[in-house]
Amino acid sequence: MAEKNDEYTYRVTWSEEDNEYVGLCAEFPSLSWLADTPEKALKGIRKLVADCLADMTAHNV
Repeated sequence: MAEKNDEYTYRVTWSEEDNEYVGLCAEFPSLSWLADTPEKALKGIRKLVADCLADMTAHNV
């Protein structure tokens, strides 16, 4: 069974400015996650989205 946040579109790209990988979510453009590997950037942005969804659910948004 897929997690709820698997319904979203994720992308990992290299940031020259930050000299790190950045994880992004198309449906939550204000969120990002910086990490030293692409795997950590993806894991970080997925967790951040999951946390935001949980917060939204808790506050009936």
